[in-house]
Amino acid sequence: MNILTIESLYKSFGTKPLLEGVTFGLADNEKMGLIGANGSGKTTLMRIIGGQEKADRGRVIVPSGARVAYLPQNPEFDPTHSVLDAVFDQGDPMLRLLHDYEEASHKLAAGQMDDKLLARISDLSHQLDVTGGWDREASAAAILDRLGIVDLGAKVGTLSGGQRKRVAMARALVLQPDLLLLDEPTNHLDTDTIAWLETYLSKYPGALLLVTHDRYFLDRVTNRMLEVTPEGVTKYEGNYSRYLELKEAADILAEATERTRNNLARRELAWLRRGAKARTSKAKYRIDRALALQEGGKSGPDAKIELAAASTRLGKKVVELQKLSKSYGDRTLISDFSRLLTREDRIGIIGANGTGKTTLLDMIAGKIQPDSGHVELGTTVVIGYFDQEGRPLNENLRVIDTLTEVADNVKTADGSVISASQMLERFLFPPAVQYTPVSKLSGGERRRLHLLLVLMKAPNVLLLDEPTNDLDIPTLSALEEYLDSFAGVLIVVSHDRWFLDRTIDHVLRVNGDGSIREFPGDYSAYLEHQANETALANKTASSSAAAPSASKASSTSQPNSATKSDAKLSYKEKKLLEDLEKRIETGESRKESIEAEISSKADDFDRVMTLSNELGELLAQLEKDVEQWAELADRA
Repeated sequence: MNILTIESLYKSFGTKPLLEGVTFGLADNEKMGLIGANGSGKTTLMRIIGGQEKADRGRVIVPSGARVAYLPQNPEFDPTHSVLDAVFDQGDPMLRLLHDYEEASHKLAAGQMDDKLLARISDLSHQLDVTGGWDREASAAAILDRLGIVDLGAKVGTLSGGQRKRVAMARALVLQPDLLLLDEPTNHLDTDTIAWLETYLSKYPGALLLVTHDRYFLDRVTNRMLEVTPEGVTKYEGNYSRYLELKEAADILAEATERTRNNLARRELAWLRRGAKARTSKAKYRIDRALALQEGGKSGPDAKIELAAASTRLGKKVVELQKLSKSYGDRTLISDFSRLLTREDRIGIIGANGTGKTTLLDMIAGKIQPDSGHVELGTTVVIGYFDQEGRPLNENLRVIDTLTEVADNVKTADGSVISASQMLERFLFPPAVQYTPVSKLSGGERRRLHLLLVLMKAPNVLLLDEPTNDLDIPTLSALEEYLDSFAGVLIVVSHDRWFLDRTIDHVLRVNGDGSIREFPGDYSAYLEHQANETALANKTASSSAAAPSASKASSTSQPNSATKSDAKLSYKEKKLLEDLEKRIETGESRKESIEAEISSKADDFDRVMTLSNELGELLAQLEKDVEQWAELADRA
């Protein structure tokens, strides 16, 4: 059964349609990821479904009585309302009851104790007993706790943007809606909270429509993808990884179709040049077809952003951080931190919100001064700082004029010089957009413009603070490719685990108590290291607890043989290891065969789709087999 049905939705701004002919359905247990380039209409579609905006034409159908919760990118609240009001005051009877109970309990905890208040709490507790509301209360309390929302009496107007986003997230989740609409939910969340939210949503019983740039999050939470393009929407079965496989198969098919079209065009044009005996009506269709083929060209894959700005040559001395310390009030964020940055450094900075990650970047960039210690920069260092706010933009200035204030021409990585207009086109700002005011840009387009302004300085030390916020996936993929060949130092603060895995080889964890700890490897390696440390700590604790009885038995027992036998494989496990090796070898061989057949039969769409489905299942099985083989091989 569909919880959401969209029929022929149309929305335009001015004369240009943003959404046209959008039709799709969402089942009541479906979790769908909404993807597309910045400006493609994802947020507008979410706002229309969430009732924040009206479509020009078409219908949005939700069953009567269904609960819908919408988390916008930038939630707005009445600044005079308390956090308690913002989360629980939603017109839902059960949430109203929880609101009143929490409000009364808050007064009691604050020392306001009288017979009337105690009677009120007793009555509310009884109502929760009768209605079975304690489960909802426990669930709401857990959500608030995991989102770090402690002070329910705080006024929303006093909260930061990140705190307001968490409050809006709590508001959406505690409703337990039938349809949950989330627009960039991971913005302003730390990695631990994102991991919790992933788990929560993957088990969520209702329907989910999700917009996010976090590709791991998208991969682990969704089971359907909906791509929004100027031509409409296309639905793909499976998560983000499966979507990439299907897109690759479609690209292969498009390339084969283009080759066929080119061959046919050559034959038809040759026929024209030979000069047919008569340009009769019978032959006219061949003339028309030849000209159409000649002019047709390839529609091909979506336009892709090109990041190709030059970087300034870096000398031997780069950046030296000497005993940096920084405190705010009685809270120390950074204490006595020293590190020498080399030309090969690619560092990711992680940690909970408010621990000092941005503070460290600001000190390196010279935006703030440390309380003690200092930052020494090499004479050739050119810092490019892509921060969360970005440089202030003149809203009335045209996009191209914003760029020419920095430079009329840009030197690219290959040494060529291109105009500001050409550079804007590489960043997917077509001429029509280049001559519009900055005020007309979407949030993602503004971020892309900020990124371009930073790269135009040809930096050799690049500081990125939450670079993935408000950038679409195509832009992120292009930025990752650019960073692969970036000849300089990279320091990035990010909660986007996919982005960190693609771009860094060292992790600095800022702990919030002044200390900073370094880990070699990317973010996945850091997680593995953390898991190993936790396992070792648990094992040590277990051994310590068992120590008295073990020492008592040592005089009569043999050395611990259980530990030794655990490291060995049983006959059954050895046989499984051998079988897995054969299965993996066979699977890899079949994978190559499928890929070859897809390439050779790219003009047979049905066959390509069948092969793509088989390839997806095979890759999933190979991943499981390799993981199991690695575990057994490690023990062996």
